[in-house]
Amino acid sequence: MSRYPDAVDVVIVGSGPTGAAYARILSEEAPGATIALFEVGPTVSEPPGAHVKNIEDPAARAEAQERSEGPGAGAETVSSPGAVTSGQRRGRPGTYLLDEGYQEPGEDGMPVAAFSSNVGGMGAHWTAACPRPGDSERIAFLPDLDALLDEGDRLLGVTTDAFDGAPFTALVRERIAAAVDDGRPADRRVQRMPLAVHRRDDGRLVWSGSDVVFGDATRANENFTLFDESLVTRVLLEGGRASGVEVRDRRTGDLRTVRARFVVVAADALRTPQVLWASGIRPPALGRMLNDQTQVVYATRIRDAEKVAAAESSQGGSSGAASGEVGTDEIIDGAISERSGVTWVPYTDEVPFHGQVMQLDASPIPLADDDPVVPGSIVGLGLFCAKDLQWEDRVAFSDDELDWYGMPALRLHYTLTDRDHAVLERAQAEIVELAKAVGDPIGDRPFTMPLGASLHYQGSVRMGEADDGRSVCSPDSEVWEAPGVFVAGNGVIPTATACNPTLTSVALAVRGARRIARELAAV
Repeated sequence: MSRYPDAVDVVIVGSGPTGAAYARILSEEAPGATIALFEVGPTVSEPPGAHVKNIEDPAARAEAQERSEGPGAGAETVSSPGAVTSGQRRGRPGTYLLDEGYQEPGEDGMPVAAFSSNVGGMGAHWTAACPRPGDSERIAFLPDLDALLDEGDRLLGVTTDAFDGAPFTALVRERIAAAVDDGRPADRRVQRMPLAVHRRDDGRLVWSGSDVVFGDATRANENFTLFDESLVTRVLLEGGRASGVEVRDRRTGDLRTVRARFVVVAADALRTPQVLWASGIRPPALGRMLNDQTQVVYATRIRDAEKVAAAESSQGGSSGAASGEVGTDEIIDGAISERSGVTWVPYTDEVPFHGQVMQLDASPIPLADDDPVVPGSIVGLGLFCAKDLQWEDRVAFSDDELDWYGMPALRLHYTLTDRDHAVLERAQAEIVELAKAVGDPIGDRPFTMPLGASLHYQGSVRMGEADDGRSVCSPDSEVWEAPGVFVAGNGVIPTATACNPTLTSVALAVRGARRIARELAAV
C-alpha cells in the first residue's frame, strides 16, 4: 500500500519557508482543500521543520545537520575558525555542494553552491535575517508589496528587539551609524536587523524555521499531510494544465502518481527549475538571470570593550558584558546566545550593498580565531553585493546526465561583469571603514567569499509583469505556459537584491497561495 493519496486539491513540492507559506495560507483561507506536501529529505527536528540550532544537545544537533546533507553527508564542512579564509571548498553544516557542474570553462561559476535536503529546507539552517528590500530591490509592478511583506513578517515571526539586551549591540549600531547614515533616508539608515526569532514560554530565544511558518493552522488542518523522503520527479500536465505529480517514495523506491488541481514547486532556486525541466515545462527564461550575492567578510574587535563594559557595570547598565574567557566552540556553535547582536546596514542604489553586522556568537561563518576576553566583543561584518543581471547567467540541465537523485544534472553558467567587480571593490573598501569605525580590525584585509556562499540564489524562475519571454511566472507566481503550476522560493524574485531574500520570497508565496485559494473557492 502506498502512503500517498490518489488525489488532492494541491500538491506542494518542498518544505522550506515558501512551501510552508503556501500550506499556511491555504489552511487559513481554504481550510476544506486537501493538501499534500512532498519533501525529498528526512525529518530532522521536532516539530517538523524546526531550526536545527534550537536543538540543545550538541550531538543531536550535529546529527540533524548531517542528515540534512543528503548525498554530501559526512563531508567536511565550514565549522571551525580559519576554514573560511583558507579558501577550502566546503559547505556550511547542514548543506552539501555540487560534485560537478558548478563552474564552466572560462566562467566564474559558483564553486560553493549548496543545498539542504530535509524537512524545513534551508529554513532549518538559515540566519533568520529578514530585512525589507529597498530602492531597485523592490518589485515595482506589485502595488501590494508592502502588505505582502507584512504578511511575511507574520508568518516568519519577525521581530527587531530580540537582542536588545546583548552586550555592545547599541554601541556597534551607533558607531556604524555615525560612519554611514549621513544623507540616507530614515528607512535606509543603520538599524536593528529584523530577525525571525522568538522567545518561548520558558524565556529562551529560538530561531524560526518552517515550523513557525506552518503554524498551528496548518498543524491542526486534517486535510494537510507532509510526506518526507519523497522525490517529486515531474509535474504532470493534461491539456497543458497541471494535473498532478509523479513521486518516488525514497523509502521503498515505489513510483506513484498523485493527481492534483494545483501544483506548487518550491524546491529551491536550483531544483525548482530542475523539476520544471524534467516535466517538459521549458519556457525560454527557465533557469535564466540566475543571480547570487557576492559576499565580503571581515572581523573587528570592539575598541575599548573592557572599559565600556566596566563603565556600564558600575553604572548599572545592561550591556551584559563580563570579564572572563569565552571558548571558540561557544562562539561558533550552539543555540542562540543572548550575547549576540545583529545590526543592519540597508541597501541603497547609491551604496549598492547590504550590510549584516553580527557579534560572532550569532554568525554562521567563523571569521576570527581570537577568543574574546569580553563576551560579544568580536564583531563579524558582511557586505552582500547586488548582481548585475545577465541573461547568460543561468542554471542549465541535461537530458542525458542524471544527478544523485536521478534528476536531470545541472550546470551553472555564471560570470561577474565589470560592474560586479567595481561594486565588489567598493564593498571591500567600505567594509574596512566599517571595521575601523567599530574597533580594531582583525587580519590584514577583508575576505571575499567563494561565489555561491551567500546561499541567496535568485532569478531562475523569475516573476514578470507580462508574458514576454523574459520571465517564467506571473505576478501571482503561476507559470505562464502551464496554468495551475506555481513556483515559489528565492528563484521567483526578479530584481537584483543585496538583502537577505527569504522575507521577500515568503511574501510572494502569500500572493500565490491567495490566488489558489480564490480559485478553489470559485468552484
